Amino acid sequence: MMKLNFSTLLLVALVLTSFLIPATIAGSEFCDSKCNFRCSKAGRQDRCLKYCGICCAECHCVPSGTSGNKDECPCYRDKKNSKGGPKCP
Repeated sequence: MMKLNFSTLLLVALVLTSFLIPATIAGSEFCDSKCNFRCSKAGRQDRCLKYCGICCAECHCVPSGTSGNKDECPCYRDKKNSKGGPKCP
């Protein structure tokens, strides 16, 4: 009986969580469209799209334009790579 109750509770929790996850996550329409525009003029589009998607998922925003404007999104601006340089394009 306990296993059935736990399984049921887990299933209900997973279903409810799926409805509560914000739309602004990597692979979402929001991040995809913002990053496609942000990276449209990048020399290494594959790398730009990868890191933009990671940053969008973590920060829930992408600065406007194809470069600069990072003050619009402090989280995006302040992310650093392992060498201390900017992580987000």
